[in-house]
Amino acid sequence: MPNSRTPVISMIAAATMAVAIAWTVTQINSLPVPNQTTAVVRSPAPRLTWAASAPGRVEPRGGEIKIGSQAPGRIVEVAVKINDAVLAGDLLIRLDDDDARARLLAADAEAAVRRRERDTETVSRLAQDRRLAEDALAAAERTLAQARVDLDQAMLSRRSGSVSGEVAGERAAVTAAQEKLEQERASLRKAQTAANVPLPTRLEAALAAARSDLSLAEAALERTRIRAPSNGTALLVNARVGETVTPSPEQTLVIIGDLSMLRVRAEIEERDTAKVRIGQGVIVKSDAHPGRDFEGKVATIAQALGPGKLAQRGPRRPNDLEVLEVVVDLAAGSPLLPGMRVDVFFKPDATVQNEAPAKNN
Repeated sequence: MPNSRTPVISMIAAATMAVAIAWTVTQINSLPVPNQTTAVVRSPAPRLTWAASAPGRVEPRGGEIKIGSQAPGRIVEVAVKINDAVLAGDLLIRLDDDDARARLLAADAEAAVRRRERDTETVSRLAQDRRLAEDALAAAERTLAQARVDLDQAMLSRRSGSVSGEVAGERAAVTAAQEKLEQERASLRKAQTAANVPLPTRLEAALAAARSDLSLAEAALERTRIRAPSNGTALLVNARVGETVTPSPEQTLVIIGDLSMLRVRAEIEERDTAKVRIGQGVIVKSDAHPGRDFEGKVATIAQALGPGKLAQRGPRRPNDLEVLEVVVDLAAGSPLLPGMRVDVFFKPDATVQNEAPAKNN
């Protein structure tokens, strides 16, 4: 006998499945349909727009001064070390000067003999005034030469423990001797151009020639002394006692720079030349100090384009690309070092920020 409950159970199961399917469809339809509702777009953070950017290189005020030798010779003394502060005229390196000293002694003796011969001759008052001016100038030259020798000795003694006051006194003596020399040169020019002054006699001409040889001998001796051309700090000392040097621009013995203030020499591409002006603010960034910005201002702008020196040549950077050189003064206290390569970003005259909100498509 067939079971009467089977159809009822089948009907209940079918109804239950229909309800489940209907509920699932309802839940699916309640989900948001992509690309059919409005998305909320936030405005991007304000972003500074630079007027221009360029590569740069840090250097001391006045640039790096590369010093070489004016005469060939062997180094016998090195009077400076890296990071030493030097003043204009200070001895840096001394070359072998035996030959120069011998020629100087011979020229000095010849000048002394010629002077005694000249003094035996009687001349007029105007000629005598000229003689006195010439003698005073010669004496001033000898005084300056001796003052430089004394200063050199004092500086070398300081390295062995001598007090610095001696160096200061000798340096003051050199300055005074230089001022005296300029005064005597002016006096001689005045005596030579006086009205009705007679021409030099043969003995006076011989003395003038002898003193000229003496000055040349002193100049040759001075070329064996390599001195600081200006105040600064020794950034590099590439000299050792016993080495032989020659006058060559490729043989740099000492590099000096003024570290009291640093600057950046940047190279602007031609398309950005109109965006840079004197006094414009800049931001300098360096890989050595990630995340740090260094303030600066444009100090000078070149008046003509020239070949770049900082960027490397390559297939993507043609060799004939011209750039504009711009010098930026950095703010005091910068930890950057001379020689560092940096990136320079020039601020616009009016700060431009991107504040426009995003729009819906």
